[in-house]
Amino acid sequence: MPKASPIGSPTWPRNWSPSIPRFIVALGGDVAPFARNATRTIPVVMAVSVDPVRSGLVKSLAQPGGNVTGVTFISSELAAKRLQLLKESAPKIARVGVLWNPDHIDPEYAETQAAGAMLGIHVQSLEVRGPSDFDAAAGAGRPEAIVVVSSRLMSFNRQRITEFAAQRHIPLVCGWGPWVEGGALLSHGPDIDASVRRAAGYVDRILKGADPARLPVEQPTQFELMINLKTAKALGLAIPQSVLHRTDRILE
Repeated sequence: MPKASPIGSPTWPRNWSPSIPRFIVALGGDVAPFARNATRTIPVVMAVSVDPVRSGLVKSLAQPGGNVTGVTFISSELAAKRLQLLKESAPKIARVGVLWNPDHIDPEYAETQAAGAMLGIHVQSLEVRGPSDFDAAAGAGRPEAIVVVSSRLMSFNRQRITEFAAQRHIPLVCGWGPWVEGGALLSHGPDIDASVRRAAGYVDRILKGADPARLPVEQPTQFELMINLKTAKALGLAIPQSVLHRTDRILE
């Protein structure tokens, strides 16, 4: 009687071993480089908020060219859109601090600077590379609002950042919905759950024989605008109907 193939699938190779993964899923731009450096043969499916090209994960979005592919959460228009939404919601704001990690390779700080120049907003860099840097960043300048560039470091310190903004009575703008659920004023960014589901689709295609080198890296196509009206009220802000009409989810 022939021996059954692993997990009941006839597509597994004859030399398959439980100790050798058929693929690696890397969640986060700080994790994906370790997976890439660990192997150049096992397919790596990433879901990251870094720029995959600038960080060296792939040669290009259209032609990854190696064993890494997947999805990125960044989109070139998002940073400017967040600053514009902040300006519409709080028109008097003229100084905005951008809380970001320079080691997290993405274009959002530079794009926020460019958007600030067009909107008449002074954009201040608040650099944080580790947990010990937050106090120094908090004491730098006197921003009238804070924009957070998403990364694992920022997510791990979400409560700390949210409490800092609340204590100083200034709006907090972010890229992902959970920040608004925790008290930030607004978020505008990709639907993270949808992006991770698309990454799962890459796993399926690779298991069916697709070459990761030829699977284009996807950028987000679904975006969510969330606003916390309770926070807006605490800040003395009246969110205009022009913004509310575009909002996907309102917390009251």
